[in-house]
Amino acid sequence: MSTLDTTFDSYEVWFLTGSQGLYGEDTLRQVAEQSTEIARQLDVAPGIPVRVVWKPVLTDSDAIRRLILEANADDRVIGVTAWMHTFSPAKMWIAGLDALQKPLLHLHTQANVRLPWSEIDFDFMNLNQAAHGDREFGYIQSRLGVARKTVVGHVSDPRVVGQVGTWMRAAAGFAAVRSLKLARFGDNMRNVAVTEGDKTEAELVFGVSVNTWGVNDLTAAVDAVDESAVDALVAVYEEQYDVVPALRKGGERHQSLRDGAAIELGLRSFLEEGGFGAFTTNFEDLGSLKQLPGLAVQRLMAEGYGFGAEGDWKTAVLVRAANVMGSGLPGGASLMEDYTYNLVPGAEKILGAHMLEVSPTLTSAKPSLEIHALGIGGKDDPVRLVFTADPGPAIVVALSDQRDRFRLTANVVDVVVPDADLPNLPVGRAVWEPRPSFAVSAEAWLTAGAAHHTVMSTAVGLEAFEDFALMAGTELLVIDENTRLRDFRREVQWNAAYHRLARGL
Repeated sequence: MSTLDTTFDSYEVWFLTGSQGLYGEDTLRQVAEQSTEIARQLDVAPGIPVRVVWKPVLTDSDAIRRLILEANADDRVIGVTAWMHTFSPAKMWIAGLDALQKPLLHLHTQANVRLPWSEIDFDFMNLNQAAHGDREFGYIQSRLGVARKTVVGHVSDPRVVGQVGTWMRAAAGFAAVRSLKLARFGDNMRNVAVTEGDKTEAELVFGVSVNTWGVNDLTAAVDAVDESAVDALVAVYEEQYDVVPALRKGGERHQSLRDGAAIELGLRSFLEEGGFGAFTTNFEDLGSLKQLPGLAVQRLMAEGYGFGAEGDWKTAVLVRAANVMGSGLPGGASLMEDYTYNLVPGAEKILGAHMLEVSPTLTSAKPSLEIHALGIGGKDDPVRLVFTADPGPAIVVALSDQRDRFRLTANVVDVVVPDADLPNLPVGRAVWEPRPSFAVSAEAWLTAGAAHHTVMSTAVGLEAFEDFALMAGTELLVIDENTRLRDFRREVQWNAAYHRLARGL
């Protein structure tokens, strides 16, 4: 199995509490006790995937700045949560917020759920001032232009916990992308526009390092695979999948399965030795590989790797981010492509697939491991997993280069059961109904100039990608049940002006 880490075990979110020395030692002691308890409740709450680490109450600007710099320098820290338990004069936070390089969540809460009406005195009022202390903090964040997520409510509320947990998942995905190394085997598919992009700008915006290796480097790794390792992996295939007879030991196509296993082992070793978390291939540049990697790509995506077909490194980044964000949740993430339509009025659907590379995490059924001809690439028939994605809510997201910025476009969809069986379509596939309707979603997608390659996530939804886009400072256009085309067209126009101004003239 892969050594790629897709868990949250090494991550932390620091819990910062604001106050001031004016209140005296006794009040600050109570602030510390209550904020410790709030942090503890978050840490143990179901749905909170990342360890919450409480930090001592902050009462002056130097302590705030030093703690922020410490968080910036600690790779375990993927974000900070701030709560103003009392009134914390916001000028104390200017230097710290200006220096902050990690995602920020502003938790607008308080220690108690219900007011003890008959017991309230001014000591109580003096201690429980988040109602206006957080408003002071909100002002300085807006004044400084600090990107943040704001969550309002008590930490005992499942809605609040859900929002905080989703933000943590987005922060984990963003942290994974910030340290991501991506290997492109060959270049982009020739003459394709949308898979191109500014790799230098991507490293500045997202942190991902995108570089190219020759396919011969990969084939050398494949050629070095030991036959005993192939034997062991083939045994895994036969245990995990419904392998067609022709591919089983003694079958007339068994060697093709062994060739697919050797590609997986060689590709895995190359990625692990180089510390890569994502990769691309290109059917126009396969070197001496015997077949286009299909099964290998599907299994590596299922283990958390990012992947983009035809050299599409931007989609590979999204697949890696979505895999991390959805860690431990039902469902998965995969490269996807809108392929063809059912245009029956009132029953419009999109059939999505790719040549071979759709992740089996989209299904809970046991995939079939098959071999079929592929009339592109000029290589041997490739092995691949065949299945249909489980029905349920999902999202498809594309990343495109708009010259002066990157743009994320997201469509909320509902994966559905196909109208009939697909016995002659030998690939992993998904059928979905886009929100708010097929016609509106398609026109909005085309208006956005969004890519034809996407990541489909059935594990995390729109909120996680909204949080991710905010952390990356990246434009996000949303197509969902609330989308109206006139408003969407205006949003595209307004965004162009906003993002140019936000980056400076």
